Amino acid sequence: YFAGLLVVLWTGSLYANGCYTSIISFGDSIADTGNIKHLGFITNQTFESLLPPYGQTFFHRPTGRASDGRLIIDFLAESLGFPFIPPYMRIGSSNVVKLNHGVNYAVAGATAVSSQLLAKKGIHNSVTNASLDIQLRWFKHSLPYFCGNASGNAISMIQRQCNCRNLIGNSLILMGEIGGNEYNYPLRDEKPIDEIKSFVPLVVNTIASAINEMIEIGAQTIVVPGNFPVGCSSAHLTVRGSKNEEYDPITGCLTQLNQFAEYHNQLLQTKLNQIREMHPNVNIIYADYYNAAMQIYRSPYKFGFTNGALKACCGGGGPYNYNLTAKCGDEYASACDEPNTYVSWDGVHLTEAAYKVIFE
Repeated sequence: YFAGLLVVLWTGSLYANGCYTSIISFGDSIADTGNIKHLGFITNQTFESLLPPYGQTFFHRPTGRASDGRLIIDFLAESLGFPFIPPYMRIGSSNVVKLNHGVNYAVAGATAVSSQLLAKKGIHNSVTNASLDIQLRWFKHSLPYFCGNASGNAISMIQRQCNCRNLIGNSLILMGEIGGNEYNYPLRDEKPIDEIKSFVPLVVNTIASAINEMIEIGAQTIVVPGNFPVGCSSAHLTVRGSKNEEYDPITGCLTQLNQFAEYHNQLLQTKLNQIREMHPNVNIIYADYYNAAMQIYRSPYKFGFTNGALKACCGGGGPYNYNLTAKCGDEYASACDEPNTYVSWDGVHLTEAAYKVIFE
């Protein structure tokens, strides 16, 4: 099932419309290849992913990726024969002459819903305000540079619009993973699950609006990942775990939180089916990160994760090696010697080895 699932996701479906010329990515830390690094320079903030030991396995330095090495988007780029997709903030729209093999607009900590609307619901994002609508705004601001001369007469403007539709139509759009942080922030603050669950339709509708917006400007292939099994997160196991919580007897994950993630994914898939009916000529692919990851959590040793699935490689101690006062990158935290034997990197994000298994 596992191998078959991923063949469908990453081989058959992605090549359904032929060869892609580029990847255009939106999302959060699951896909951010360095935007948070450059935003940190601008805002004079230091994020954990900008510090060692992040990046130690593959890049041998922090790149802004929230892992010890490559992410799913990196493996996707490699599989298509592309170089790693550069972050938008590194190249800057004014310096972009052409799209080349893609641009990544994902930002660690980002939400699908705008920070202002979330604040009205009592959810505060202290990391970034670069929500999905902001990322789409960056993308649209880039288009004149990608598609031709940013100025000119009416004929050149029409030509540029045609160029844009062709360019976007030949690109693989990776819409996420996005929408997890709307839940992670209130879960961290120990808000009731029922209250957090009430946000899900808003999150899903916001993602759907972004998909429809991309279709309107020419997108032909859009990959939309679902949420990961958050009940298996070392961070949530540490913050929300207790004797009163129900744990899965096979995985040790928090059942209620995984059911919550499944609820989000069910609503998202229902919405994607509605979009498919409206746009039958557009290839919309649901990437089932949840079930791909659950295969690892159920049988970590089968995939070479000899240190199990729930304890973080990098952290500051505790049953799951996750400590809010000594997180990975902090002075009092340390990393394991063999990240490839762990599923969890820092208690929130996965190791390169785990992301590779999920992709493959």
